Amino acid sequence: MKAKKRFFLKNKKIKEIKKELNNYADIIPKKSQVELVEFEDLPDILLINNEPLLMKSGDSFIPTLKAVLQMDITEKYATVDMGAINFVIKGADIMSPGIVDADKTIQKGDIIVINDESHKKPLAIGESMISGEEMIENNKGKAIKNLHYIGDPIWELDI
Repeated sequence: MKAKKRFFLKNKKIKEIKKELNNYADIIPKKSQVELVEFEDLPDILLINNEPLLMKSGDSFIPTLKAVLQMDITEKYATVDMGAINFVIKGADIMSPGIVDADKTIQKGDIIVINDESHKKPLAIGESMISGEEMIENNKGKAIKNLHYIGDPIWELDI
């Protein structure tokens, strides 16, 4: 991937992003180097100390899988059964029948982590299309829009 633009962010902009991240603000530690990388065919990526830990989704930044693994983020999750894993890691949206467990506090539009059933390891980051309760109860329809998954260009990004 070839970067279109790459520049360091000023402290004021970093503080705005941290405020927007709420519970995930610890992804950007104090006195870290924060660099924005813009790509033509990928979302903008924030490098924190040269690690791609945040990506642009809509108007806000969300954690990448690398950030989730480093920070051990356990809130706002959905767990998928073993049959759904192959579809999830190929970029498919997550269907309600494949979800075996979910955080009941999830609301429509929340950014959530998708874990596998047996190892509880993160497979993807997605946007909830329904509430956490509905994810568990429903047995048809889409539940989560897949935004970033293991093996996608963001996961493979080497800067």
